[in-house]
Amino acid sequence: MTTIPLDYETLRLIWWALLGVLLIGFGIMGGMDLGVGALLPFVARTDEERRVLINLSGPTWEGNQVWLVLGGGAIFAAWPMIYAVSFSGFYLAMIAILLALILRPVGFKFRGKVADPRWRAVWDWALFVGGFVPSLIFGVAVGNALLGAPFDFDGDLRGGYSGNFFQLLTPFALLAGLTSLAMLLTQGATVIAMRTAGPVAERARAYGSWAAAATIVLYVLGGLACLWLVGGYAVTGGANPAGPSNPMGKTVEIVTGAWMHNYAASPGLLFVPVLAIVGSVVAWLGLTYRMGALGLIGSSVAILGIIASVGVSMFPFLLPSSLDPKASLTVWDASSSQMTLFIMLVVTLFFMPIILIYTAWVYRVMRGPVTVKSLSRNPNAY
Repeated sequence: MTTIPLDYETLRLIWWALLGVLLIGFGIMGGMDLGVGALLPFVARTDEERRVLINLSGPTWEGNQVWLVLGGGAIFAAWPMIYAVSFSGFYLAMIAILLALILRPVGFKFRGKVADPRWRAVWDWALFVGGFVPSLIFGVAVGNALLGAPFDFDGDLRGGYSGNFFQLLTPFALLAGLTSLAMLLTQGATVIAMRTAGPVAERARAYGSWAAAATIVLYVLGGLACLWLVGGYAVTGGANPAGPSNPMGKTVEIVTGAWMHNYAASPGLLFVPVLAIVGSVVAWLGLTYRMGALGLIGSSVAILGIIASVGVSMFPFLLPSSLDPKASLTVWDASSSQMTLFIMLVVTLFFMPIILIYTAWVYRVMRGPVTVKSLSRNPNAY
């Protein structure tokens, strides 16, 4: 029998943390492109200005999507029950995200094929949709994860989902969606402000300052709702961190304010939501006082804090069930086998540094301002 050097509980914790890293990586890297796309029609008002923003994201957006692909792959391989329930239950929402994301490469490639302003305007709005829709729906999905999804399991652990797309659009889920949108608009605005100049950069600073302020307000409102209004989930018995992946072996209760219990039990964890607020304040300062790099760092820290605070609040839950709370999927009962998690960890430890090095190299090559003058010297510009 093969001996695995890490126990099952530790591997599950490692993969919970790695999933968080991948989601944060996508929020920071992919959020640059989503934010730029969502701001495109408002920050850039002439064809030349819009070309500047398109060429700001065009060379790097595909590489930034690696974080999204890795996140989906990690859920599929490490947390198959989460993948089965979420990707089938949130099917229409996922399709809307994918269709919106598909508009981006098409928009980049087709926009410059015809000089007609109407043709280009259509693709400009397509790029806006490609940034706006995913930014909003990703947050709505997180809001529904906090509320719990309407699924259960039969005696053979076959999942069943009883919700529909419009049931996802509850007030709290929309609040989470707006928080996500404001967060990623701030990220996009900081990139534009740092790497462009003139009226485009000034408009980006104005919109980004409002987005950063909105992020703080919406995030605090979401936290207060989780404390006083939203029913959180608490495991009351039967959980076995090293046991088999059978979600039906535990008992769970829905308690208002339960998502704050981890902070009460370990007050040191409060630094995570503090990062979200402090990062947003720093982003606002960087945008307001024209400190481009500081704004981007602050916005990235805010994304880290916001996404990490959701994970810390929900731990050990990954996807609660509002239909049958004991069917809720947790870190301890929704994972792949111990051997699978270990093999994947070895592969990840090999490939993750390669991805990080490649990403750093690409951004080093593509560094520097993007302006109308620089586009005129580049025959490969969009």
